[in-house]
Amino acid sequence: MRTVGVEEELLLVDPDSGEPKALAAAVLARVAHDDPGQDVFEKELFGQMLEFATHPQADMADLGEEIARCRKEAARHAGELGCGVAALATSPLPVSPSLSVNERYQWLAEQFGIPTWDQLVCGCHVHVSVESDEEGVGVLDRIRPWLPVLRAVSANSPFWQGKDTSYASYRSRVWNRWPSAGPTELFESAEQYHRRVADMVATGALLDQGMVYFDARLSARYPTVEIRVHDVCLGADTAALIATLTRALVETAARDWRAGRPAPGHSVSLLRLADWQAARYGLERNLLDPATMRPHPAAQVLRSLLEHAGDALDATGDAERAEQGVAELLRRGNGAREQRRLLERTGSLRDVVTECVRRTQG
Repeated sequence: MRTVGVEEELLLVDPDSGEPKALAAAVLARVAHDDPGQDVFEKELFGQMLEFATHPQADMADLGEEIARCRKEAARHAGELGCGVAALATSPLPVSPSLSVNERYQWLAEQFGIPTWDQLVCGCHVHVSVESDEEGVGVLDRIRPWLPVLRAVSANSPFWQGKDTSYASYRSRVWNRWPSAGPTELFESAEQYHRRVADMVATGALLDQGMVYFDARLSARYPTVEIRVHDVCLGADTAALIATLTRALVETAARDWRAGRPAPGHSVSLLRLADWQAARYGLERNLLDPATMRPHPAAQVLRSLLEHAGDALDATGDAERAEQGVAELLRRGNGAREQRRLLERTGSLRDVVTECVRRTQG
């Protein structure tokens, strides 16, 4: 059974005002003092962000519990400094990001200028184990049209600098300002994948292969494919659902690759439109169907996902969990809908953040 690990980026905020606080270095120092030797928490591009990574898990219930536990630990350490953590993919309130002290991050700021300073956005990366780079590339080629659907499920960034953006995932629009971000062409082999990455780095526009920000890529650190399209999700249960669906899509793609079934040949132009549609509307309107690239209701496309990955979900015992999770998601809505509902009820973005802090801690 394939293992899955999740990396989440959380926003550090003032629990009263809701404004982001650049306390990541202090929180990490507190973690090092309280829990020496821990390998869960890391700093990110800005001081207002804190990242954690779970251990690889084969059981999705265990993974969900670890995500919830890491969030609570982050909240505990931050709370000792008078700070809260929020699983928000963008800050609803205006913010002036503070760049973390790091030579790599300084290089990014000097190389890319203003777009770097807009990258105070929090994502969720899902790592799924693969047997080889060849299998991994076979997976990357075959999951491309499903990635916008995962984007829509995770969408949790409707607000930016104090305003409603009209997007469900505005984080994705900000992230795609990196020149190496977005959907990819078919690679067809591990050799061609690695050659393309090497060619991109050789241009000098990128610092190294870690800056190849494909929507899905081979991990440079682990024997995994790394799916990078997701917003950090407001609820840990949604994050666990996304991990479950992602593993099933990876397993389905690997089976198709082993069976010699060809990868869908959709152009990058169509994939970009599918991604835009998902980012703009989330689950509120149509998504582009991964098979036909034509619009269909989001609920219908999610049912197609469950059917497409059904054998893989059955094999891991996750079918019922996935079906119930999707049904609940469609009833309740993703994080973007929940944030907008909170704003309608309270009339205050500060109150939205305060409530999201509470929900992040479970």
